[in-house]
Formats: sequence, structure tokens, C-alpha cells
Amino acid sequence: MRAFTADWLDLRESADAAARASTLVEAVRPGRTGPMQIVDLATGTGANLRYLAPRLGGAQSWLLVDRDPALLAELAVRIAAFDGRVRLLALDLAAALDQLPLVERELVTASALLDLVSASWLQRLAERCADAGAAVLFALTYDGRIEWSPGEPEDARVCELVNRHQRGDKGFGPALGPSAAAAAEACFARLGYDVRQARSDWNLGRDAGALQAALVRAWVSVAAELAPDRAGALLGWARRRLAHIAAGASTLRVGHIDLLGRPEPRPKFLLRSDDISL
Repeated sequence: MRAFTADWLDLRESADAAARASTLVEAVRPGRTGPMQIVDLATGTGANLRYLAPRLGGAQSWLLVDRDPALLAELAVRIAAFDGRVRLLALDLAAALDQLPLVERELVTASALLDLVSASWLQRLAERCADAGAAVLFALTYDGRIEWSPGEPEDARVCELVNRHQRGDKGFGPALGPSAAAAAEACFARLGYDVRQARSDWNLGRDAGALQAALVRAWVSVAAELAPDRAGALLGWARRRLAHIAAGASTLRVGHIDLLGRPEPRPKFLLRSDDISL
């Protein structure tokens, strides 16, 4: 599985929070009495918990799952304010999804995960959620759109290369990349879920210069790796992009989708006296 540093997760957290589709969060409601039982997949430093907990309201009990011991150690420090409502679980979701405890969980959630996983892994996750009767809320799934202003000649080429890289193996098998949101909608709908989507694009301006610059450096690296014959042009693109950012003249939109899926109520079958044979 691809590793993410705490620094990168911290850098993106405010952009993530500003982008998220609040209407989908408002539609999440507890299904039974007692604390809402929530599991957060690939939790990182707990940004999804920090965003959702105050917005969901009511009593909550969280299970935060990640495979990275460094992130879990950092997370243990950051969740002190949640005072006993949170448990941590070290688990490699790519290799041990079947060990994920979902019984009695009302909500399965994750942020910036689905575009990294394979179709087969997503199908297994959906089946496990359906078996548990859990709703799902997946935020910030990348959908392939990268829109810069001002424009540069290599923008479209860099976007194409980034999207090709997104479909590579991130530890779960061939990643769904930009098609992940559509695949998730279809997957959960087939299992009887009522599924809603909403855009959650990053809209990055001058105040997000550090995040824009980090994306330029990451994207030029993967683009040059996939198209070494274009390395010179791609490095030129990166220099011009960084100059726009330094001048406070750059804006960037990165397309994301949020998805809410709620299982349809299961029919209750009444046993009639004439169904009984002695």
C-alpha cells in the first residue's frame, strides 16, 4: 500500500475540509439507539474523524484503522480530545480486509481512499458492508480533473500522465484511479444501496500555495517517470507552474467526488399460521 506522511496529510487537511460535500454528511443518521458505531478506513492522522465527529452529532464510537505504525503513533497523540470514544486498529486493509470487524458498525467511512484500490478489493469491501447492513460515506475520491489557471501548454499532457499513474498498483492491485467513484456507485447500487454522489473539488488559490507546489513536484515526478522522453518539457512546465504559484497568480481545481450509500431496509417476513406444518 502506498505510504503517506503526516506532513502531507496535514498539508491537505484544510483543503479537504473546505471541499467536502456537507449535504451528504447531513444525510447520515443513526440507525439505532446508543452511540453511532463508525469505522474509518486508512485513517492516517485522523482528519476524517476530526471533520465528521462534530458534524454527525450525538454519541459516537469510532474504530480508526491504518497499517502504518508511524501514523498510528501520531494519531494516538491527536485523539486525546476524543476521550475514550476512539479505538485504534493496526491492520493492512489490502491484505487482510476479511479481518476488519464490521459487525454492528452503522457507518463505514474513508477519505481519499477509493481511487487507490482495485475493482476486486472494492467489490469485497462493498459485500462486507452490505452483510453488516452498514451505510458508507467515502470522501474525496479523485475523478481525473486537473484544471490550472493560467494555462500552460503541457497541462493536458501532465494530467493524462498523472491519470495513467493513478491506475497503477497502489498495493491493492490495479487501481481504479479516476473511475473509482463511478465504480463504487455501481458496486453498491448492485447490492441494494441507495447511492448519492456530490462533487468535492479542491479549489486552491493563493492561500494554498504550499499545497499547489507540492502537487506540482509530485506530478512532474510521476509524469517524467512515465514519459522520460518528455522530461525536459515537463521540467519546464514545473518551473513555470512554480513561478505562477510564487507570484500568487495560480489557481488549481482538482476534481473529487463524495459518495454516500445507505442500504435499503430489509423486508421483514411474517410467519403465518398456514405456513406451519406439523
